[in-house]
Amino acid sequence: MNSVSRKEEFIDGVKKGIPIGVGYLAVSFTFGIWAVEGGMPIWMVVFISFSNLTSAGQFAGTRLILDAASFFEIGLSVFVINIRYMLMSLALTQKLKEGTRLGQKLIFGFGVTDEVFAVASTRERKVSAPYMYGLISTPIIGWTLGTFLGAVTGNLLPERLADAMGIALYAMFIAIIIPPAKKSRAILGAIIISIIITCILKYVPVFSFITDGFAMIIATVIASAVMAVVAPVKEEEVQE
Repeated sequence: MNSVSRKEEFIDGVKKGIPIGVGYLAVSFTFGIWAVEGGMPIWMVVFISFSNLTSAGQFAGTRLILDAASFFEIGLSVFVINIRYMLMSLALTQKLKEGTRLGQKLIFGFGVTDEVFAVASTRERKVSAPYMYGLISTPIIGWTLGTFLGAVTGNLLPERLADAMGIALYAMFIAIIIPPAKKSRAILGAIIISIIITCILKYVPVFSFITDGFAMIIATVIASAVMAVVAPVKEEEVQE
């Protein structure tokens, strides 16, 4: 691959990543406001976004940090929520061009998100290193920049507006779960089971000793296990 084609590949990746980065900018803006209001310093909030890029896992992990949860609880919760990124990264290696170095794969693994994986895995031809560098750069910039802007300007916004921005967090989770739930009964079942288990652990007095972090882990594992048995993914569905 000559220098011109490498440049074109990088630019193509950047173009494909721009819509992702713009979307992340709005969501991470809310995260910045929320985390600073929770008591975190601005530099730490920005560092969390720059070093994680995990949306739901980042919100959950930060919530546990603000609640002074144990390191084990935080680590296990984030691992369970983000384990899909490990699977996505492994699947994406099948699309990478031959000769891609280990160091490059590690960088790509850091930048893999649901949207990045969807764009890269559906590309018709093999994915090159320059293309992946471009594809992950704009989401990383958008997520980190949005966090910084939210963290810095959050205190400057009127209280009512800042509170309203917090609704975007719940809107993000709804936007994540509703579309796939409409297409898959297995996902819908997992969501319903998770809600039921979470409510039981939250409101039944006998389970009051279970913290929010472990409740989330329990609900996730049980719901996933039940639906894996009741509605396993068939081989032809995976190939599609």
